[in-house]
Amino acid sequence: MGFTENDLTDQSGKTFLITGANTGLGYETARALALKGGQVWLACRSEQKAQAAMDRIKTLAPNAQLGFVALDLGDLEQVAQAAEHIKSLGKLDVLINNAGLMTPPLGHTAQGFESQMGVNHLGHFALVGRLADKLLADDTRIVVLSSLAHTGGVIDWDDLHANRRYSAMKRYQASKLANMMFGLELERRLRKQHTQAKCVICHPGIAATELMRHMPLPIEKLATPALKLLFNSSAAGAWPTLLAATEDIEGGSYWGPTGIRETRGKAGPARIARRALKEDQAKRLWDLSVELTGVNPGL
Repeated sequence: MGFTENDLTDQSGKTFLITGANTGLGYETARALALKGGQVWLACRSEQKAQAAMDRIKTLAPNAQLGFVALDLGDLEQVAQAAEHIKSLGKLDVLINNAGLMTPPLGHTAQGFESQMGVNHLGHFALVGRLADKLLADDTRIVVLSSLAHTGGVIDWDDLHANRRYSAMKRYQASKLANMMFGLELERRLRKQHTQAKCVICHPGIAATELMRHMPLPIEKLATPALKLLFNSSAAGAWPTLLAATEDIEGGSYWGPTGIRETRGKAGPARIARRALKEDQAKRLWDLSVELTGVNPGL
């Protein structure tokens, strides 16, 4: 058992918005949903790159329903503008928070946040927060992408923006823990509302995507036969996202690859690290995110 793209059902009549959909997991998710008849909005920084991705998809499905939304998760003013655009698009069935940075050199967002926490978590928090009324009204499913790395994550509450010290991998792990905690806390808060909206979390395993461009070794040097056994392709890495976005599953559930310690293979239930289940810490993160972004979802 397990879910692959072959199990994806017809998505005609449904509208999806995917952040970071021009490359990697986001592109593969957009491609698969479009090929099954879904209307897909690609929310990306670069219109040129988004258009190139849409052109690629249309070579496979000339009648694919695709569109572009300008979104830079590293600038909260631009997030606010994107949210207003999204509100004008009509009903939104599924919002997929896919975009992210992985282990870049130290950098900061427009508002001064450490780039990985700023883009991976705070940018998405602000987007969801500004869309909260629409998501509740549309009964939208929110999909949050976390990572296997969340299991080693520790949030440095005293140095959230890496002003004193910076380890790219530790900051990535922390941002992915934040994604997990946010997804679970969002689901808890949604359950208190009169809505069918829900939040589902997933992870891609170890997928060879553009996210890994900042890793010490180029992916092509890692692509030995032995390491290929550990790496999902981008297409296979998108299977948990497709499951989370389309299947009849419970809010708050977590999905990922089911083979070799959740690194690859068909999609199915995944394990949540104990530290991500601490509700007091999730509430602390939520309140801090409201303070830092200036966006209160009102949930």
